[in-house]
Amino acid sequence: MVCPRCASNQSDNIKFCTSCGANLHAVRKAIDAPDAGKKFDSELRKLEMERRLGITPEVKRYNEIKAGVIVSSVGIGIAIFLFIFMQGIVGKVEPDVAPIITRLWIAGIIPFMVGLALIINGLVVSKRIVQALQREEKRETPLEEGETPRGLRAADTSQFIPTGMSVTDQTTRHLQNSERKSS
Repeated sequence: MVCPRCASNQSDNIKFCTSCGANLHAVRKAIDAPDAGKKFDSELRKLEMERRLGITPEVKRYNEIKAGVIVSSVGIGIAIFLFIFMQGIVGKVEPDVAPIITRLWIAGIIPFMVGLALIINGLVVSKRIVQALQREEKRETPLEEGETPRGLRAADTSQFIPTGMSVTDQTTRHLQNSERKSS
């Protein structure tokens, strides 16, 4: 087997790469999984298609908030419709069924709450996901030509800094002092 990290040839019976320590057992399991490659390929195709269409995480976030507003509005509409419609039916049904019918408008609360959850998710959770992706993109952007990376500057090897002493100088002095003491 060839290690996917360092491209060194490895025996098929070892669990970890002897060169770089990569988990070859996990790589074998991923390769041997029946739909692992298909699922991964379809996810990559989906992400690439979204990228080409201009569907960024920010656009997905706005669409989620928009969907939440629409679903919440539909829930309120259903609740109002059921309230008015059931008030007209109440007089035509048996008295013991009337309390149930007058409370059917509460069914509109379900889509309202789903829409509210979508709005909150879009405003809070998806916002953080977008921010994390933006930070990741900033970190991965390659340097433009001529641009220098932040950090330590390259050492100037043509510059000589005199130290005032030498390594052998101290060793020689130490040896001379030890000879005097032993005599």
